[in-house]
Order: sequence, then C-alpha cells, then structure tokens
Amino acid sequence: MIAIYKRELNSYFNSMVGYVFIAIIVAFVGFFFFVYNLIGGYPKFAYMLQNCLYIFLVAVPILTMKSMSEDRKNKSDQLLLTAPVSMTGVVMGKYLAMLTVWLIPTILFCFCPLIIAANGTAYLMVDYSTILALFLMVGAQIAVGLFVSALTESQVIAAVGTFAILMVLLLWDSLVGYLPSWLSNVLGLFSFTTAFYNFAYYNLFDIGGLILYLSVAFIFIFATIQTLQKRRWS
Repeated sequence: MIAIYKRELNSYFNSMVGYVFIAIIVAFVGFFFFVYNLIGGYPKFAYMLQNCLYIFLVAVPILTMKSMSEDRKNKSDQLLLTAPVSMTGVVMGKYLAMLTVWLIPTILFCFCPLIIAANGTAYLMVDYSTILALFLMVGAQIAVGLFVSALTESQVIAAVGTFAILMVLLLWDSLVGYLPSWLSNVLGLFSFTTAFYNFAYYNLFDIGGLILYLSVAFIFIFATIQTLQKRRWS
C-alpha cells in the first residue's frame, strides 16, 4: 500500500492534476474569504465555507477521474490485479494519496480563522469544527469519485459520473422534498448539506454528520474494492 500511495501521490504532482485541484479550491475559497471576512468584516470563517460547496462539484472530479480509469485505459491495471498485493491495499493507497492532496488546502484554511482573530472577534471552535466537517465531507466525495473511476476506462465519463452523483448529494434536500413526508424525513437524515450546515450555520458539533461522512466514504471504498476483486477473478 505504501508503494502505491507514494506512486499515486507523485503522479498528482508530476502532472498538473494536483496543482489544478489545489489552485481551484484555494483561489475560490480565498476570494470569498477576502470578500466576506476581510472586506465585509464577517467574523465567522465557517459561514463563508458554506457558500463554497459548489466548487467541489468541479474540483473533486478533476482529482479522482484518473485514479482508476487511467490504469484501466493503459492496461497497467493488469499489473495491479495480478500483483501479490491485496485489493484493499491498492484502493487505500490511491484513496489516501488523493486525501493527502486534499489535506494541503485544508491546512491552508486553518490559517484563516487565525487571521480573523488577529484583526478582531473570531469563533475558532466553530470555524475549526467546520473545517473538520468539510475535510470529511470532501473525503467522502473523493471516495465516490474513486468508485466511479473504477467503473470505466474513460476519464471523461468518470468525471461526468462523479459530477452527477455529487450534484445529487448536494441537492439531496430539494430532491427528497418531493417524496411523501414520512419518506422525506427518513432520507433527510442522509443529507450531506444539512450535516454541514449544522456545523457552519447552527454552531452544532454534529457527530451524526461526521459518522455519515465516514460511512459514505467506507461504503464507496468497499464497493471499489469489490469491483476490483470481481475483475481480478473474472
């Protein structure tokens, strides 16, 4: 797993993918941080983050689209499928490499509440708990992209498929609102955005929301492993 992790991490920075992913997120969040918090004087960095969720519809597919599909297209996946290494190690190595790339802008975000605090009132506990929630939420989205990429050899299809699923997750509340109330209430418990807003807007440390993000990541990583296992023995 460590060898795969290092190889994948290097591939993101030997190409433009890692840099583009980080640049898009940092530029977008940095702009809103400047407008809302520095110019507008709003003291909560967490509140600003909830306005930036749509950027991950573009950024996450860029990061994940080649994670599995490129190996399949180049036939290098046969080396992984026949190598004396578990599929769990292969998938986790790739997933942790992408999570490390995502960790870089997350660390940069951690300086923003300190900048606010240096210039006035800040809500550090709310801001940092929201950053944690964002990190786990995007981690779950990366797991979704990893799974979609394992289903196809086309990076374009992987990117579009990931975008579509993430859009459904982002609009989950609106979509389930058209269902009968009892079903809407049940499915509403699986809302990505509601869990995030509990942190960013209502100042609640939503443990259930963190469990939701971790559970979704686990489910899609497990599904990716099973997909590769099926191909290994077919």
